[in-house]
Amino acid sequence: MKETSKSVHRRLQNSQFAIRWFVGQGLDIGAGADPLAQYREFFPAIKAVRPWNDADGDAQYLAGVADNSFEFVHAAMALQRLADPREAVKHWFRVLKPGGHLVLTVPDEDLYEQGRFPSQFNSEHRWTFTVFKAKSWSPSSINVTDLVQALGAQAEVKKIELLDAAFRYGLPRFDQTLTPVAECAIEVVLRKRPLEESVAGGRLPRDGGMSAQDVFVLTGLKVQQ
Repeated sequence: MKETSKSVHRRLQNSQFAIRWFVGQGLDIGAGADPLAQYREFFPAIKAVRPWNDADGDAQYLAGVADNSFEFVHAAMALQRLADPREAVKHWFRVLKPGGHLVLTVPDEDLYEQGRFPSQFNSEHRWTFTVFKAKSWSPSSINVTDLVQALGAQAEVKKIELLDAAFRYGLPRFDQTLTPVAECAIEVVLRKRPLEESVAGGRLPRDGGMSAQDVFVLTGLKVQQ
């Protein structure tokens, strides 16, 4: 059930979506019939959103999309359908400009699949996700924390949240995303640190700190502005 639409009211309660995260030129992976662009008036800092659907190519690789192309990337309930979610997230992060944000949701395995996999609620699901578990009942489980860690020093975690506020734990087993309220998901927001921040180990003071030339000397890499 339209997960982007379902998320709008909740996201409007957090000003960071409007003033920091949904800002500039964006890419909406798996937009389908429920694109983020239909809510631009609620997030006025968005300049444009390019939808990416099956006809545009494999969302796992985003072939043809240059590095550092977008200020934000949004993906609502798309990652679980791909062959290799770890590879996909690397490419979604790749196309972000330094300072940009990746905003994604994935179904939480306990809230959505509820102890059984392959999925009985959606045959397109190849993977299940959890924020973190040492052990999962699912043979295809991925820890979101591991996905983030694999992105390396440029990944700054802004938010990892289990979206269970409208989940009814006392009901018999069924797909609660079919209701108009339950999201049954994990939401992740990552910022792509500029290279100088990654080298320095965090944000630098505005009135000093490591210069672009310092970064070049230390790493031999070109600083991305």
